[in-house]
Amino acid sequence: MSNYLDTINSPADLKRLPLDALEDLAQEIRDRILEVTSYAGGHLAPSLGVVELTIALHRVFNSPTDKLIWDVGHQSYAHKLLTGRREQFSTIRQAGGLSGFTRRDESEHDPFGAGHGSTSISAALGFATARDLRGGTESVVAIIGDGALTGGLALAGLNQAGHAGRDLLVVLNDNEMSIGRNTGALSAYLTSLRTAVEPHVRWARAETARFLSSWPLGDSVLDALDRFKDGLKHLVVPGMLFEELGFTYLGPIDGHDVRQTVEVLESARRLPGPVLVHTLTQKGRGYSPAEKDPRRFHGTAPFALDNGECEPTEGLTFSQAFGQALGELAAQDQRIVAVSAAMLDGTGLAEFKRNFPDRCFDVGMAEEHAVCYAAGLAAAGLRPVVAVYSTFMQRAYDQIMHDVALQNLPVTFCLDRAGLVGDDGPTHHGVFDLSLLRHIPGLTVMAPSGAEELRRMLATALALPGPAAIRYPRGLAPQEGPDELRADALGESGPAGDGALPLGRSRVVREGTDCALLAVGTRLQPAKEAADLLAKKEISCAVVDVRFIKPLDEELLERLARETGCLVTIEENALAGGYGAAVAEFLEDRGLHDTRLTRLGLADAFVEHGERGSLLAAAGLDAAGIARAAERGVRGEG
Repeated sequence: MSNYLDTINSPADLKRLPLDALEDLAQEIRDRILEVTSYAGGHLAPSLGVVELTIALHRVFNSPTDKLIWDVGHQSYAHKLLTGRREQFSTIRQAGGLSGFTRRDESEHDPFGAGHGSTSISAALGFATARDLRGGTESVVAIIGDGALTGGLALAGLNQAGHAGRDLLVVLNDNEMSIGRNTGALSAYLTSLRTAVEPHVRWARAETARFLSSWPLGDSVLDALDRFKDGLKHLVVPGMLFEELGFTYLGPIDGHDVRQTVEVLESARRLPGPVLVHTLTQKGRGYSPAEKDPRRFHGTAPFALDNGECEPTEGLTFSQAFGQALGELAAQDQRIVAVSAAMLDGTGLAEFKRNFPDRCFDVGMAEEHAVCYAAGLAAAGLRPVVAVYSTFMQRAYDQIMHDVALQNLPVTFCLDRAGLVGDDGPTHHGVFDLSLLRHIPGLTVMAPSGAEELRRMLATALALPGPAAIRYPRGLAPQEGPDELRADALGESGPAGDGALPLGRSRVVREGTDCALLAVGTRLQPAKEAADLLAKKEISCAVVDVRFIKPLDEELLERLARETGCLVTIEENALAGGYGAAVAEFLEDRGLHDTRLTRLGLADAFVEHGERGSLLAAAGLDAAGIARAAERGVRGEG
């Protein structure tokens, strides 16, 4: 049994291994990734798919001098194991441990941090430009997946890189195409032929141009030869799109053949100008359950190694509740359509896609396009619902503002994974959406405390004449009973009648005389628990399910401010510009200066990765933290 991995403390150690040992090393890396993710969870299938490619990259290039820039970064587990982080790998995605993505402050081998997609080519071009301006010679490599390549940012980067002509290598990790023996062999032959003759072809063309320059029709003859050459390439060489953008295209190659990948990368490293190497890989490679179901193992919870099964969970998640509610509403209204950006499963739309295949649109990793596309659908008379993770919707801010809200189009934004997501850390925490959306004119913003509330908010949003956003967290959705929902003025008619909510009306869960706890979304349950704790100290707290971040329930806020003199806002969002800030502005505008206001939320800092409950407790957003803050407010202690 080989034990190569334990001898590698840096990429330099990898280069000392014989080439024949690299396949064994790949298996050791896979075994280590599987061992750790089985108890820590993580992005398993993407990382298993690039093991050989990662080995080849570190075999050919000299990190950290050469810059390897991973797109998204969720496939960087093998990269971490080969760059001095082997001993810490067991801590990945745990509090105080390694990040599940690349981070500049974690290692010199991570020249550019990532977490969102489509950034690597633009960043790599920036590195290449800086290198050329200071006279450097290092190689710059962007590794990007075929999914991330659908993002407009990636295409914009390709466009400028091809035009600039700087030395830059883009490695396209294509894990959607299968590798057939004949196709692979032919592609490998074409690639080896082109890498071998490309320098000679460049030289021959230059010499031909010099010879023909003295001819009266020399330029015309040369143009004809170029057109003839390009025509042949269109017939026999794939990747002409990249060639037309100014890249030398090599591939496709088998990204699981270490020897071939090393050879092609060596050739690519010697070629001048922008080069794109197209590698074909398999998501989940080497682990049967992940190979069979790469979607489920893209980002997985802890699982049993022998069969890949996860611990079953009881109850309905917010994503599932959303999918079910949208399906029910869509069955009643043919205008309702769904739009997602490469996350149908993650946002709960898979069933909707099966039931309404012609009314569900996955636009790829292109959030900006998703929102503008939805604006077009709405302008044409449909009722689009855009389901995207909160952190990714940040990318489409201008489209929400300019294309949707400015035109008052009825687009509904459903922001999944809002709040603290836990193990994925600062790139994925959805803690800025309230701040980003609250100030946009005409946009209604809601946050449900449970599954039934989410259903009713969706009905409310789809009946409004303009845009709306609903934000909710990852995980199980509380199931409210009729008794819990009765005290919310249900007798009033909402905008759609049956099931919809009265616009801008919060729900008083319990009355109190000393303080009012104003809870946004799922902070309602810990607020109720905090009120129970305070009752033991003879402090009477009202508890409010805020529901609407915009418009505010101004009537209720004024009543509670006057009756209790103490308000506590509780939100899983940045304090800057969030719900608490809205309440502070309201109190100032109404001249309620004697009201004591405590705002609980997230401070002006990026929250690290860790277990969600621990992160909430550290931020003072659990029951104990809420109770402490409310008691201080009641006693006038700040």
